[in-house]
Amino acid sequence: MTSAGVILYGPPGAGKDTITAELIRQDASYALFERLKAGPGRTAGYRLTSVQHIDDLDRAGDVLYRNARYEAEYAIDRGGISALVDRGHVPVLHMGQVTGARAVEAFPIQWVKVLLWSPLEVTRARCTERGDKDVEARLKAWHETQEDLLKHPGDSWSLALETQLLSPAEVARTIRRAVANNMVGRTQDIRRLVA
Repeated sequence: MTSAGVILYGPPGAGKDTITAELIRQDASYALFERLKAGPGRTAGYRLTSVQHIDDLDRAGDVLYRNARYEAEYAIDRGGISALVDRGHVPVLHMGQVTGARAVEAFPIQWVKVLLWSPLEVTRARCTERGDKDVEARLKAWHETQEDLLKHPGDSWSLALETQLLSPAEVARTIRRAVANNMVGRTQDIRRLVA
């Protein structure tokens, strides 16, 4: 079987953490890829490091994608993905930028790209309920994600799912079917979804 990975792309509050937890609950071969992070904010789900370390990896060609958001620096490294794949896991990556999702596809496994979407008010409610201290920054990121998608309407997505309409279990089952069927991205008109 070809090694596979899942890219979960979407705005804050779309359910990336919840759906990843459900994927792992349903099938222990799925594993969250913990991005490298240097800076303040949430620590769960990241491998904490320094900007210098990310710079060193980048110079060595080991960084597939890096970005800055919420006053922190983030990176997706080849070595981190390789470690999961080598242990037989299906890595699940959380993305907030279309260019990042594209960059990760350079890693040679079968990627299932999933657009998770939720309306702004759902994001506001979810971020408030989970106790985010930077709700306004997350709402700004929601708008940035919407703009990002509208600037790239021809990008291919294996799935586009509205998480306020489906349970996490349903979303996870749908993603697992897509992985099992090697469902590669296809061009979809996502403008109606995100407008």
